[in-house]
Amino acid sequence: MTAHDPSLGRPGGLLGWLGLGPRPHEAEATAPAPPAPLRERRQSLRERQLDEINAFLAAHHLEVTAQTLSIAHSYLTSADPHLVRLIDRQVQARKPVTLEWLDEVFLRSGSEDELKTLAELMQRLEASIDEFGKTSQDARTATSEYHSALEEHVGELEQVTAAGAVISELASIAKVMLKRTRDIEKQMLRSEAQTRALKRRLEEARRSAEEDHLTGLPNRRAFETRFEQEYREAFAAAEPLCIAFCDIDHFKQINDGHGHDAGDRVLKLVADSLARISNARCHVARHGGEEFVLLFRDTPVAEAYAKLDQLRETLAARRLVNRATDQPFGQITFSCGVADAFAFPDRRSALKAADTALYRAKQSGRNRIELATMEDGKWVEPDAA
Repeated sequence: MTAHDPSLGRPGGLLGWLGLGPRPHEAEATAPAPPAPLRERRQSLRERQLDEINAFLAAHHLEVTAQTLSIAHSYLTSADPHLVRLIDRQVQARKPVTLEWLDEVFLRSGSEDELKTLAELMQRLEASIDEFGKTSQDARTATSEYHSALEEHVGELEQVTAAGAVISELASIAKVMLKRTRDIEKQMLRSEAQTRALKRRLEEARRSAEEDHLTGLPNRRAFETRFEQEYREAFAAAEPLCIAFCDIDHFKQINDGHGHDAGDRVLKLVADSLARISNARCHVARHGGEEFVLLFRDTPVAEAYAKLDQLRETLAARRLVNRATDQPFGQITFSCGVADAFAFPDRRSALKAADTALYRAKQSGRNRIELATMEDGKWVEPDAA
């Protein structure tokens, strides 16, 4: 090495970066720093979390759904102590953690608190995936830049002959570092691809979680979101908004007399009938059991009443037969309660009013539709006794 070689001490040169060239006050070093250890540790943590989630699902033979992803994440991070106790108890009893068991424990009650918890768990998991993806991409970018800088300057060391064995050893080390950074960059690319695939599956699972699998209609969770949005938008646009609860009459008798498979077919029939009146201004969802809920946007309450009453008459006029047994179902009817959403103080009161009107329709003989009154929207406190 000679002091006259202009390439060895130029700003950004590798010898300068190693401290063998000009001091920082003499020339500004421009070679990028190696990837930060903190970023690598965070990257490793995210990879480990995803690996643990995948291992949990695989160990219990659970498919990837919004519910199973959220439960796995919450269990492994101990975010929900109650959930941890339930699963640990199930495992200690040598009982399987199956989709059916999870469904029974977490979904069948259909409470608003559980739905809210599931939504929060999904949001936390999505945030973790997003952060992992960003960290992975940042790490790959830094590694790629570091690799490029090493590759650019390793030739400097190979051209040096006067420094003897020390410089030769540095050149060998730099080559090893080149190979290592190239391998890391490939790993980062694979991690990013896996993250994108997991996000796609999570989005598919989210859509699946908002659909009732029997009828194909949106479920209660999706309805709650839609109702909040439609209520806000209709209020801002000064448009009418109506809500209706519909319930199949004597549905228990159908299940008891014809079996649950036949009952499922009746549920789907009623769901299909209600779906025929749905459009951009009318949204139908299965609220739970044999109950359905409808939102009528920009529709006066009298018009919503007329549409539902016509549908009720059409369905009641049909004579249906159980194809599995050739036994007639008899008359299939539903009862309904309809409320003007803005005739009550808030969304909660409007829901209560429509539900109370439905109950009154049931008490008045079924196969009828009742309009909600102001009294229907009042919440009655339970007796102290």
